[in-house]
Amino acid sequence: MKKQHLFIDGKLTEAVHYTTLQAPYSGETLAEVASASAEETEAAIAAAVKARYAMRQMPAHQRADLLYKLSAMLQERKEEAARIVALEAAKPITAARAEIDRTIETYRFAAEEAKRLTGETVPMDAAKGGEGRIGYTMRQPLGVIGAITPFNFPMNLVAHKVGPALAAGNTIVLKPAEQTPLSAYYIANLLQEAGLPDGALNVVSGDGKTIGDVLVSHPDVAYLTFTGSPAVGTNIRSNAGLKRVTLELGSNAAVIVDKDADLDKVIPRSVTGAFTYQGQVCISLQRIYVHQAISEEFIERFAEAANQVVMGDPLNEDTVVSALITSKDVQRTLDWIEEAKQAGATVVAGGEAEGGILRPTVLVNVPRDAKVSCQEVFAPIVVINTVNSVEEGTQLVNDSMYGLQAGVFTNDIQTALRAVDDIEAGGVMINDIPTFRVDHMPYGGVKQSGIGREGVKYATEEMTELKFVMFNKN
Repeated sequence: MKKQHLFIDGKLTEAVHYTTLQAPYSGETLAEVASASAEETEAAIAAAVKARYAMRQMPAHQRADLLYKLSAMLQERKEEAARIVALEAAKPITAARAEIDRTIETYRFAAEEAKRLTGETVPMDAAKGGEGRIGYTMRQPLGVIGAITPFNFPMNLVAHKVGPALAAGNTIVLKPAEQTPLSAYYIANLLQEAGLPDGALNVVSGDGKTIGDVLVSHPDVAYLTFTGSPAVGTNIRSNAGLKRVTLELGSNAAVIVDKDADLDKVIPRSVTGAFTYQGQVCISLQRIYVHQAISEEFIERFAEAANQVVMGDPLNEDTVVSALITSKDVQRTLDWIEEAKQAGATVVAGGEAEGGILRPTVLVNVPRDAKVSCQEVFAPIVVINTVNSVEEGTQLVNDSMYGLQAGVFTNDIQTALRAVDDIEAGGVMINDIPTFRVDHMPYGGVKQSGIGREGVKYATEEMTELKFVMFNKN
């Protein structure tokens, strides 16, 4: 059986403890994976500290070349990488390939940003007393970056942390999700092959609290970037002290469908947003507010499309929905559906599980305080409610503790501009679903959806320190 060791200081390091990793769909054992202790995590941090000078001194063009080389290597091994994601995350293979394509592009963006870390001149004589002085700013790496990633995009969300960190000249200690560690180790091996200095990237898998507590409290970790639940994110921010943090947290993403929307386009796009990869996406479409003038037709056609979604083995080319990440999540979602039904909601599609797969589920007339509406469901479940206007829909979109991304389908430019102003979210997609993301755009939320922004340029800047320099010519 394959044994996956820790990756510390440029080499595989045997751990004291290991856990069995099983495929969510088939149940087959994929590997025995190292489960790092607090002491082993501290060793990874020490390796990152030791490598700081080499990374800080590495010219921008060399950092860029490393990242370009990584993207090229990943391009050559795309099918192998996609299969790892499909097996450990139960991500349908077509979606896994799409993730690898995005990952390749994300590292290319990072390579480009390595050469774009610029400062600016400051006109010192704009202030009295500033005459005869030259001022400018520069950006320098922070040092050791602690990165904690989730299971749902085990390659690309790692890239959104590792790529910017290396582009800026930092070193990293990466803690991947317990369910999907193999993807992170795969990238570490490729970077080592590409010539990354020993200790610049260290991967420690295992218990989130054990490793996370060390990363949060350790004085040599300068910055924490985390994608996960609001509860964990809140705990990180509460205990991080003066460390910088970027938190990408939960969502119950919504879309508003105006009366003039083209349903031939809106329904297929919305079905994609709701059910792709079992809805296990931070910006998966979970709430739909559709204008009453078209609601009957919309619901009927949407439910029919949901019933046509192909379920099964993630390695099957036609599969869209496979197993949820754990059996506990299957039971949780069934309980949430039952709660909504008891509160008056109607199931018009799905609502049942087949083994580890939850059938794509559509509920209507769902109370706002039902868990499937007000919490993050992270499953192939969508709720559809009727509204009398986009303005009413906007109020319902905002009636949430989250605010990551939202969408509005309308052909009225004034309606669209009002929605852009009024919706409380980090991103508003006009005539598209909230699930839309490309990897160079700013990405992040408000309220309990987090703080800070990802997107390669923005993350790279977050991982640098702005320094001001002044020369006195007098």
